[in-house]
Amino acid sequence: MPSITETSSATGQLAAGLEAGVNTLDNQQTVTFTKYVRLVLPLDGFVFWVRADLLSASALFNAARFNAVAYNAASKIITPAPTVTVQGSLHYSTQRDQLEDETIDVNRVVFTALQPIDEFNEVGENVMFIGTFNGVRFSFSQRKSFYQQAQLNHYWGDAVYPALASQIIDNVAALNSDLIVSNSLPIWLMLTQFMPMYPSFLVPQDIYPPYASVHIDQTEAIGAAPLLDSTMTHTQLAWDRAKITMYGMNNQQALDFQDYVFQYISNNENAIGLRNMPVIRDEKRTQTELGVIAMKKTFDIEVNYYQTRINNLARQFIQSAIPTFIVSPDPH
Repeated sequence: MPSITETSSATGQLAAGLEAGVNTLDNQQTVTFTKYVRLVLPLDGFVFWVRADLLSASALFNAARFNAVAYNAASKIITPAPTVTVQGSLHYSTQRDQLEDETIDVNRVVFTALQPIDEFNEVGENVMFIGTFNGVRFSFSQRKSFYQQAQLNHYWGDAVYPALASQIIDNVAALNSDLIVSNSLPIWLMLTQFMPMYPSFLVPQDIYPPYASVHIDQTEAIGAAPLLDSTMTHTQLAWDRAKITMYGMNNQQALDFQDYVFQYISNNENAIGLRNMPVIRDEKRTQTELGVIAMKKTFDIEVNYYQTRINNLARQFIQSAIPTFIVSPDPH
């Protein structure tokens, strides 16, 4: 069995040889990454990534998780738009996909660095570094194939897809705070008395229960035609089918939340109407390593509403958002 000294020596020799190979391949190549901050629109939970030096001191509220602003959060971005320049070998492959709604070149990027990129490890869910190389912008979703003896760090990810380029903001003129979604989602995001509510596929990273996601998979018109009033405001009577997925709720808590939804529907000036009678269902979410199942429950609910009415309610919601007060110490 080798001693610690022998193992350390072998590791150093292997790493030195691979480092020389990487230096030969990359020809001292460097890639610059720029810091972006996650900005969530309070109206409907839509996510944008904004270059950090474009944010004002008041923008941190929207950079926090939707409905979950931390107490005593910092009032401003302390380090605006830093950049990180890293030496390593970058390789990318391109594959063309022809889909129903777009034809896209997918660039899959592999970046091999000789040292861990600490900035990538230290950032939280609200910060991301985006790199640019030969006009291709990319970020990394994973670090894999790490072998301790080799001392090489492989970062993998896809370049920014064209359809999602509008979510990367480099010019404040491109950021619009108006309502984006055309369904009843803003109403569901307002119902936070029991737990935070998030849009489906936009649940923040690695959060703990209780929380719920809202997935609206069907929207249809009820009225034969939209109403256009004297100011050409578009009003359409429609209905949605929403799936509410809850984590961390026992039976009584889930039923209490459902009753809370019913009370909102019946008491809030006919903002939405109930179309079906939903029932709570238990779902299975497992993890083999633990041998347990999660406290996961769902229910499907159908509601009627006016699309213009949802827009008005969303504006009232942002006007009534709870502010965060930061009290300075008494100088005396």
